[in-house]
Amino acid sequence: MRLPRKPLCLFLIALYGLFSLYAAYHVFFGRRRGAPAASSRGLRKGAAPARERRGRDQSTLRSEEWNPWEVDEKNEQRHRFKTSLQILNKPTKGKTDFRVQIWGKAAIGLYLWEHIFEGSLDPADVTAQWREGNTIVGRTHYSFITGPGVVPGYFSVDVNNVVLILNGREKAKVFYATQWLLYAQNLVQTQQLQHLAVVLLGSEQCSNEWISRFLRRNGGSVELLFLVYDSPWVNDVDVFQWPLGVATSQFVGKLFPVIINPSCVRGGYNIQSGAHCPFGFRSVILCSGLPLSYRNFPVVEASWSMLHNERPYLCNFLGTVYENSSRQALMNILKQDGNDKLCWVSAREQWQPQETNKSLKSYQDALLQSDLTLCPAGVNTECYRIYEACSYGSVPVVEDVMTAGSCGNTSVHHSAPLQLLKSMDAPFIFIKSWKELPAILEKEKTVILQEKIQRRKMLLHWYQNFKTELKMRFTNILESSFLMNNKG
Repeated sequence: MRLPRKPLCLFLIALYGLFSLYAAYHVFFGRRRGAPAASSRGLRKGAAPARERRGRDQSTLRSEEWNPWEVDEKNEQRHRFKTSLQILNKPTKGKTDFRVQIWGKAAIGLYLWEHIFEGSLDPADVTAQWREGNTIVGRTHYSFITGPGVVPGYFSVDVNNVVLILNGREKAKVFYATQWLLYAQNLVQTQQLQHLAVVLLGSEQCSNEWISRFLRRNGGSVELLFLVYDSPWVNDVDVFQWPLGVATSQFVGKLFPVIINPSCVRGGYNIQSGAHCPFGFRSVILCSGLPLSYRNFPVVEASWSMLHNERPYLCNFLGTVYENSSRQALMNILKQDGNDKLCWVSAREQWQPQETNKSLKSYQDALLQSDLTLCPAGVNTECYRIYEACSYGSVPVVEDVMTAGSCGNTSVHHSAPLQLLKSMDAPFIFIKSWKELPAILEKEKTVILQEKIQRRKMLLHWYQNFKTELKMRFTNILESSFLMNNKG
């Protein structure tokens, strides 16, 4: 028997309407009543507070998921979050593509790594035979190794790009640096390395001709040279100026040369004679010294007291006074009108190659308790004291004169010395003669504490920006040169 079509349709419509009302009731009212019930049951059963919070969070999440008025807002939030992640992850993907290993074989390497790159070293003990660290700058992953255990041919070279940090100040240091350059050049020639850059603590008279033959432009393997002091070689193309920085730990005292397998040990190159060894062996000289420190100046963190406290001394000078030098003239001027009583002055006649804990503490206290730090020229105008004063917010008063030697005007800068600092607008007091000092000290007596606080903040801010800018410049130069040469 066939049922009438019209009543059947009406019945189905009514059933659909009832079902819709039932569903709407549970969506909008059923869960709201269920949430507190669940909490009440949890409380009655003695549930832990953490579980109660999770229950409330989950109930809230469920109600939010079903709230139709918040769907568009949540979708927009998810989109913004996803976009932020893409922005953050974009540079990360390229970071591991470019790897550079830094071999720190001079004390300035620690200034680069710990002060400029703000990297750490493991172990922290400065007397350790082997220390290493890692950091990422931009798209570049840096690894750093240092210590007397880092010897040519006795550690694995598993990167294509190396920055070698060397000391070329003295004849003995030049010989040692040359061995490293010969070793690194052999790695490039045998295609174990692709790119080589050097950071060099050069001669204070800028007499660095010995390294010229290693430069790429002269047929060598060094593509980039970062050179301390105002060398006329600086052209910002393949030779760049690098700061002296603070006095960090270094290997001082007697060096003990140990010849290992003088006939040749495994590796294929004789760094003494410059000739290839038979049967894939190489001669190596190990020089192990006492890992003592000259000053081991630390990374200084600014504090409230450093910025805001009144400092009891107008100025300070702790250092060696050489006969017939401008430093002797400085000491004579300080004694005039009792200015030496207003400044922390401790002079010595002979340079001491090693600081004690006591002398380092005294030096740091002098910087911290003085508004100005006097920086007379030594063998070179640039000195550690300039950067160490910046670390404590003590304004350097710099003797802005050229010293004897080959330093001077460059093809890029025409008013040396201290071109790197001047080009980055260092907020120092530059003077041509210490005869200007009495007037500076008289003016300093009139400066109120609030002005000094602002000046300290400005100096510390500049110094931090200075180091950050150097880090980014260094990285950009390496990436531009090495990656461009890879494409070529």
